[in-house]
Amino acid sequence: MYFGSWGAVRRRTTQAALLTLLAALAAAAATAGTWYGLTVAARAAGAEVTARPAEQQVITVHQQVATNGDPRRALDRLAATTRGLLPLPGTTPILGLAQDTFYTDRLHGSARSGMPVAYRDDFCAHVRITGACPSAPGAVAISADVAQRVGLQTGDTFEVRPDGSLGTLRLSVSGVYAVTGADGRYWTDPLFRAQGDLDPAFATLETFREPQLDRPTLAVAVPVPLELLRGDNNYDLNGVLNAAEPRFASAQLDLDNPTGELFDAVLADRRTVIVGVLVALAQVLILAWFALGLAGRLTGRDRRADAGLLKLRGATGGGLLRLAAGQHVVPLVVGAVAGLPVGIAAAWLIAGDLPVRAEWWLALLVSVAAILVVELIGLLVLTGVDGIAQRAPVVALLQRVSGARRDWRSRFVDVFFVLLAAGAVYQARTGGPESGLGVAAPGLVALAVGLLLARFLRWVADRIGGAAVRAGRLRLGLTAVQVSRQPGTDRVFALLVVAVALLALTTGGLAAGRAERAARADVELGAARVLTVRAASRTALEYAVRRADPGGKQAMAVVVDTAAAPPVLAVDSSRLAAVARWRPAYGPVEALASAVAAARLPSAAPLITGSTLAVDLVRDARGPALLGAILQHEGTGDGFRVELRGLRAGAQTATVAVPSCAVAPGCRLVGWQLFPAGGGLTIRSVGQRSPAATVLDTTAVADVGRWRAGFTGTVARLSTSAGGLALRAAGNEGTEVYAVDAPLPVPIVLAGGRPDRWRFDDAMSGRFGGVTTPVRVVATAAVLPVLGRDGMLTDLDAARRVAGDADLGGTFQVWLADGAPASLVDALRDNGLAVLSDRTAAARGTALAAEGRVITSSFGLFAAGLALVVAAAMIGVVAAAEREPQLAMLRALRTQGLDPGRALTAGYAGTAALVVTGVAAGLLAALIARPVAAVTAPPFPDGWRVIPPPGVLGGPVLAAAAGIGLVVFGIAGWLSVRGLRRGAR
Repeated sequence: MYFGSWGAVRRRTTQAALLTLLAALAAAAATAGTWYGLTVAARAAGAEVTARPAEQQVITVHQQVATNGDPRRALDRLAATTRGLLPLPGTTPILGLAQDTFYTDRLHGSARSGMPVAYRDDFCAHVRITGACPSAPGAVAISADVAQRVGLQTGDTFEVRPDGSLGTLRLSVSGVYAVTGADGRYWTDPLFRAQGDLDPAFATLETFREPQLDRPTLAVAVPVPLELLRGDNNYDLNGVLNAAEPRFASAQLDLDNPTGELFDAVLADRRTVIVGVLVALAQVLILAWFALGLAGRLTGRDRRADAGLLKLRGATGGGLLRLAAGQHVVPLVVGAVAGLPVGIAAAWLIAGDLPVRAEWWLALLVSVAAILVVELIGLLVLTGVDGIAQRAPVVALLQRVSGARRDWRSRFVDVFFVLLAAGAVYQARTGGPESGLGVAAPGLVALAVGLLLARFLRWVADRIGGAAVRAGRLRLGLTAVQVSRQPGTDRVFALLVVAVALLALTTGGLAAGRAERAARADVELGAARVLTVRAASRTALEYAVRRADPGGKQAMAVVVDTAAAPPVLAVDSSRLAAVARWRPAYGPVEALASAVAAARLPSAAPLITGSTLAVDLVRDARGPALLGAILQHEGTGDGFRVELRGLRAGAQTATVAVPSCAVAPGCRLVGWQLFPAGGGLTIRSVGQRSPAATVLDTTAVADVGRWRAGFTGTVARLSTSAGGLALRAAGNEGTEVYAVDAPLPVPIVLAGGRPDRWRFDDAMSGRFGGVTTPVRVVATAAVLPVLGRDGMLTDLDAARRVAGDADLGGTFQVWLADGAPASLVDALRDNGLAVLSDRTAAARGTALAAEGRVITSSFGLFAAGLALVVAAAMIGVVAAAEREPQLAMLRALRTQGLDPGRALTAGYAGTAALVVTGVAAGLLAALIARPVAAVTAPPFPDGWRVIPPPGVLGGPVLAAAAGIGLVVFGIAGWLSVRGLRRGAR
């Protein structure tokens, strides 16, 4: 029996070769899915770890204990205990300790501030120090913020009082540090960041031998390696940590394990990758099994004849099945062996890598098991098709002409798939595209459309063929009859439709996902490159950026204030159009700049650049004894008030020293402050000395449009005349008058609904100067960069001028335009900005592309390509199965006098018509499946949908799918019919 099966395979080499090709494609798909899934699962998990905050990647252990004068021994003992209780391979702990101390401000007497004294391994490698790294006992490095706030500098000494100690400890400043890589793993332990008023002062370990520092808090930070966090080699990090927690509690050690959320996210990413690969793999395998079954049916004419002869000789049903199965085992085994290396190579190609070496044996075993399952199912399908055919009577088995396919099984299969597609669509629309059958809804809809169109095509071809033959149009008639009456044509047509539709939908989803990720990166960042910086104030930020980029085309100062309601995005609107990546959803890009330019403001007052402020004024008899001037340095943003004292009745010139204004670029006059008094005074002019200059003459001072009172409460009374500006206090309140050098109300672009507290046209915001400030909506937007659907965009220069010296908070950023030179970042640093982070839209898009749902899309495209090849192979199967009947028909037509040209046209045109109509119907099926199955770009795991997703099927995608389908199917069709010319002769 088995020798008979082998002989049958040798006699039907073409059919066996095509079955081998289909088996190899199925095996390659199963192998590629296994190797690709293991590769990208680790990659997606690594990307998830990288994208998470560093705080979730570091385990810390704290213990407060007496060191007994030997801090190194105490640290080493805690580190050894930690390693024993938490044995994590490949970890290098970071040791440190800190003790709370209090610093007494020399400028304010008894004012005390918390300033811990700390030590940490490799501290100097993680900071930028001006001065020297502490190396001697008692030497410390203080932060730049501490140096500025308490007035210390390198070389100074100061005293601190350790918590719980009666005595003080004298320390010397060896250097001033600025943290580098603040968002890295080294700085995740809050013990080494400011817990109270001041940043820690970092000392040497020998400093902690002092008796006052004998009870510090010891800290061991364990950065968890990437391999453990992503679960390589099936390492159960979560289980190890859960088992360690009670042991640490018994040892009275404080264990902080923040990795739980990260571990859950890694598992979710792995599940997402597995589901994504399995869905794409299932689609191509189902098509491959469908193709194998169809190939078995189409190539079964000779096997049915063998079965008929064996039945005449008394063969049993089991023997017939063994004969049929034996003929299929050889091509399936050869295809499985050939598909294994092809699948590994394909996975390496599309993933760009292979799994970690420790998982190679696992990948090989799983892929071999998957191939065995795939090929076994293929063997069952082929044997089942033959078994159904062999149940026919002997006369039917020996019949060489296939009967008309009008059996109830085909109709049942069509109805089943249509109902299955309807159920998948329902689940996709109600439970989401990733619920149950919803993941397969696009392919099932395409299959249902293909089956329905196949029946329609067969009916149309039958009608056209009969009419054309009766009319004498033999080429058209013979072609149509061949399409309508050739067995299996409708099923091959449906397969072509599904393959082209899957290719179009997968390619469209891939392109739409890439566009959506780029759009999200632009919306989240606002520009091609965004630097988060540290600056003394908003004024200092704007001044530094304008000095670094005087042309205004490469950089823009930005402040993001998400604590406001609604959130505020303040930008240098004069540079917005040149620097930002603007989208139509943001509204008109020039709206804010135009509103600022259109504001009718008085001519700007010159900056005060002298070291003395001189004010010419006339004091009433009962006027105030002193006048306050509110100034702000335009380089640093430092605001301060100076007092012109000793005012007497009558005309006079009052002076006060303002040495900081002599530092470039100078100071602007923010306003005046009156002290409660019965009378008032009149300011006639404002000038400066050293060097001498006029800041505001009498005419400028007398301009009523140059001054304003406060926005709330009882306001000061002001009036102007030819003599100048007259000021009167309103009782004990309303003592301040401000210069008008910014548009009021402050112009904004609003996204989202108007806040509830806005009544009628009374739009106010509390994020300008710490008081409620009127704002004016000059444009509305559906979305704003960084802020999303709710927030307001305003001009940074106007906002900081209205605020004066108030501390508004927010995150300071510098947006850089596309193509900004690297030297610009150095220029920003040279102008006093410390760069805390550097992000780019391209890097953000890459990070989003590493997410599990996205990373599997390349395998989906590979699977769609395999489906296309499977469909192309079926064109060859049909041609091989019908080669003998077709040649017999051509010879009969030639005998009846049909010329060779028409005969060959009849042979070629059927295949050509199948290819063209299959590609066109595939595009139609894709267009139907997109809205019906709700096909969109891969959704983001966090549900981000700030802007509408791009369309999946555009003209270029459809054109590419059509071109690829015509080329692949055209080559397969040409190879399948090229022997007709010789046979027709």
